[in-house]
Amino acid sequence: MADARTGNVADLVTEAAARVPGHPALLDPATGRSLTWRQVDAAVDAYAATLLQEGLVPGDRVAVVQPTSPEFVVALFAVLRAGGIAVPVGTQFPAPEVERILDDSGAAILVGEPAGSAPTVLAPPDPDATAEVRLTADGPRGGEDIAVLCYTSGTAGLPRGVMLSHRALLSNVEQCASLEPAPVTSTDRVLLAVPLFHAYGLGPGLLQVAAAGATAVLMEGFDTERVLAACEEHRVTAFVGVPAMYQALASVPADRLGEAMSTLRLLTSGAAPLPPAVLTAIKQATGLSVFEGYGLTETGPVLTSTLVGGYAKPGSVGRPLPGVELTLVDSDGRPVGTEPDPDEPEWFDESDAETGRVAARGPNLFSGYWPDGAHGPDADGWFRTGDVGYLDADGDLRLVDRANDLIIVNGFNVYPNEVERVLGELAEVAEAAAVGVPDERTGEFVKAVVVLTPDATLTEDAVREHCARRLARFKVPREVEFVDELPHSVTGKLRRASLRG
Repeated sequence: MADARTGNVADLVTEAAARVPGHPALLDPATGRSLTWRQVDAAVDAYAATLLQEGLVPGDRVAVVQPTSPEFVVALFAVLRAGGIAVPVGTQFPAPEVERILDDSGAAILVGEPAGSAPTVLAPPDPDATAEVRLTADGPRGGEDIAVLCYTSGTAGLPRGVMLSHRALLSNVEQCASLEPAPVTSTDRVLLAVPLFHAYGLGPGLLQVAAAGATAVLMEGFDTERVLAACEEHRVTAFVGVPAMYQALASVPADRLGEAMSTLRLLTSGAAPLPPAVLTAIKQATGLSVFEGYGLTETGPVLTSTLVGGYAKPGSVGRPLPGVELTLVDSDGRPVGTEPDPDEPEWFDESDAETGRVAARGPNLFSGYWPDGAHGPDADGWFRTGDVGYLDADGDLRLVDRANDLIIVNGFNVYPNEVERVLGELAEVAEAAAVGVPDERTGEFVKAVVVLTPDATLTEDAVREHCARRLARFKVPREVEFVDELPHSVTGKLRRASLRG
C-alpha cells in the first residue's frame, strides 16, 4: 500500500490497477455500469489531465459536488493525482451552505453544476475516458500535504474545513486494514450507501475498497428495498452503515432480511451509537453481529472499533485501532479515572461514572482547521474531541454524550443519552431526544422531544412517570413535546441543538 509518510491517496488506484487490473472496481446499480480498476485508473488520468489543462496548480482547492457515483470517485482521485485539494460537497446542501464552503475554501474549480463563486466550472468526468499518455504531474504532492478539505460543523454551528493530509488518510486506511477480520478484503463487494462526501463514506468506505482492490457497490442514498435488491443482485459481502440504516433494515421481516443478506460476511456501523435492540434484531435475522466503530472527521476518521476486541458488544464502540492512543481527560486536559465498578448494571447512573473527554493521538489525525491549522493536535500530538465517555472493565470505550450536549440541573450533570435510553424503553416511543432548556431557578431543566410509533398514544404524565421510576429526580423531563420526526445529519446523527428552542 502507498507509504503514508510520502504517498498520495490516488496511489491506491494506481496500485489496484497494477495488481488486479480486470477486477470490478465500481458497480452502479442505478445505471448498470461496471468499471474495472484499469478503467478507473485510466479515467482518473484523463480527468487529472483536464484539470491541469484548466490551470490547476498544486494546492488549488477543487469542489466536487457530485452524488455517490463513479463520477464522484473519478473526480476525487483525479484532483489528488493532479496535485489539488479535494473539497467534497453534498449535492443536497442548501445553496447558502455551498456558497459559504466555496468562499471559505477559495475553490478554484467546481466539478458539477454551476454554483457559488468558483471561477471555473467543469462537467463531471467521463468514467469511460482514457488518457493518451500516462499522467506525470509536476511536483507531486503527498505525505503531509493536504489531500481533502472536509467541512464539518464546528462549535459555533458553522461549517469548518478539516484539513486531512495524505498521511492522515493513508494511515487510517492502513490501521483499519490491519484488523482481523479485515473490514475489506480483495474479494469483497462492499455496499456504500453512506455519502462519499462524508469522511465516514470516504475513508472506511471508498479508500478501504481501493486499498484492497475490492469492489464498491455505489448507492445514491439509502432506500431499504433498493439496498436489499442490490445485496441480492450483486452478492454483497460487506455493508458500511449508520444506525438509521440498520434501524430501517431491522423493520424488514426477518426471513426477507436474512435471505437478501445471505451473502454478507461483515456488517459495520459508525457515526452514532447503535441501539442494542437494533443490533439484536439484525443478529436474529441474519446471524451476523454489527461491529461498531467511533471516530470524527478530524481523526481521519476511525479511532476505535469492536473489531479490535473481536466481538460486537452492545453499548460499546470498542478499543483503539493499532497505532491510535486514546485517553480520557477533564476540561483542563488532565487525565481522569477510567474504570467503573464491573458489577454495576448496564443502566447505572452515568453521571457518577469516571467519565472524561475523549482525547486521541496518532498518525491519522488532521492538520487543524482551514486555513491556518488552528485548534489541531497539541504540541504532544493529542487532540481533545467533544465526546464524553468512559472505559468499561474490559477496556472498551463507551460513549456517554457530546460535551456540548451536557445538561446541568442545579449543578448536577445530566447526559442526554442516558435519558433517551430510558425513554426508548417505552414501546410507544420510536425515537426520543433529551435537551436542556434554560431556567432561572435551576440553570437548566430537561426537556424530552418524542416521536411515537405509528398509531401509538402516550401522555406527558406517562412519560414522566416512567422516567421517575428509572432516573434521579433532577433527570426526569419537566416538559415533553411530541413531534413527527427529529432532525438528523446525513449520517444519522441526532441534531439536538435545533430542539432546544
